[in-house]
This record gives sequence, structure tokens and C-alpha cells, in this order.
Amino acid sequence: MHSVIDQAVQVRLIATAPGPHAVPAVLHYHPADPLAVRISFPPEISLDGAAVDWAFARELLAEGLRSATGGGDVRVRPLGRDRTVLEFHVEDGVAMVQVVTADLRRFLDRTYQAVPAGHEQQHLDVDRGLAELLGEA
Repeated sequence: MHSVIDQAVQVRLIATAPGPHAVPAVLHYHPADPLAVRISFPPEISLDGAAVDWAFARELLAEGLRSATGGGDVRVRPLGRDRTVLEFHVEDGVAMVQVVTADLRRFLDRTYQAVPAGHEQQHLDVDRGLAELLGEA
């Protein structure tokens, strides 16, 4: 059984406040949820002082390293050769962060070693997912 993959990264928050600044974030991947990746941001960067977590498709992240993709709450696009922009859309606005592309590639490589592309269905825990949906987990 594969373990959870976490990778700390520095992101540059692009905000309306003067001067973007670097903040820590953590990328997460769990083979039991093989189609998704997550990114967690610390409480100090949120407007309400709570930690912020976003989940989105692993494939969206992989495609976004090559070209702009996404049309929903999360969008990903390259910014030159060395940076990737992640956009998080909510009703109140948009948060954008820049991440070093090499960090994202390294993280994705680790996830594909744990669960190769095309083999995600073999790792899905359908029973656990149903239990969560029904409030039994």
C-alpha cells in the first residue's frame, strides 16, 4: 500500500495589496483518492484567519503545466518556463498563486509513481466514498 504524498512548496501570493510575498503551502496526494490533489495554505493568508484547502483533479494540474486549463473554481496555466499560476475562484473573488514549475513536476512525478496515469480506478475506495457521502464515515 502506498502512503500519502505531501510536498511543501513556496508560493507567491498575487494579491491587490502592494508587493506579492512568498508563503508556505503543502501539496497533498493520497492514493485512496487517486484522481485528486490538494493544496493547503496557512491561516495567516486567509481573510478569516482559517487554513484554506483546495482539492482539484490531478490531471488538471498536469495539463496546466503545459497550457492554460480549467474553467471552474480552479484554473492552472504556465507563466513562462519556470513558474505556474494556480487560480482559485470563489464568489467573492479570485486568489492567484505562482509556484515553481519544477516543484509541481517533482510532486506530480511522485504521485504517478504511487498511482500511474490510467490506473486510478484500481485504487478507488468506493465503499469508503459511499460511506462518506451517506454520513457513515
